[in-house]
Amino acid sequence: MTIKALLFDFDGTLLNTNELIIQTFMHVLNKRFPGQYSPKDCLKFIGPSLTQTFSELAPGEEEELIAQYRTWNEAHHDELITEYPDVVSTLEQLKAMGLKLAIVSTKRNETIQRGLTLLGANHLFDTCIGTDDVQNVKPDPEPVLLALSRLGIAKEEAIMIGDNSHDIEAGHHAGVRAAGVAWAIKGEAYLQQFKPDYMLQHMSDLVTIVKEG
Repeated sequence: MTIKALLFDFDGTLLNTNELIIQTFMHVLNKRFPGQYSPKDCLKFIGPSLTQTFSELAPGEEEELIAQYRTWNEAHHDELITEYPDVVSTLEQLKAMGLKLAIVSTKRNETIQRGLTLLGANHLFDTCIGTDDVQNVKPDPEPVLLALSRLGIAKEEAIMIGDNSHDIEAGHHAGVRAAGVAWAIKGEAYLQQFKPDYMLQHMSDLVTIVKEG
């Protein structure tokens, strides 16, 4: 069936926020658990929501730790993010081909918009689904299904694209095809465990996939 919509994770997929996320976690964890975590340990915190992560690390202290996380993250956001090659140019090409584009993220909408502004890509997306919009975040299918509903697109006509297991699982749980990105910080081999339908070596691979249906 023809692909009519592409749903993108944001962090680590469209914008390289890995260093920002790792340094933010290290800032918070070094205060709460001095010397117990390394930057490598923080890789497993990339993907889940902040509530999920801090609920497991320090039950009952989630709100305080999330507040610390957001304060430091917002203060250092613009200096620590970088762009992946050809993301915006490929998004523009896909948009020109008539595709509907959406973001499905475990970030708040405000933070997504900040990143999109830095990318210069706000105008390319038909809708953004953040944590503000759902009760259940990825890997639950709710955010993916909400995006499809807003776009007016059938499950068979969409692909969910991301750098984490949560993205691939959310896509599959929602009944849509899923694509992993080889530039994921956790690596291509990690993503292959979750059986994505596609593995993107480069952002522009999406143009070929869409053309082939």
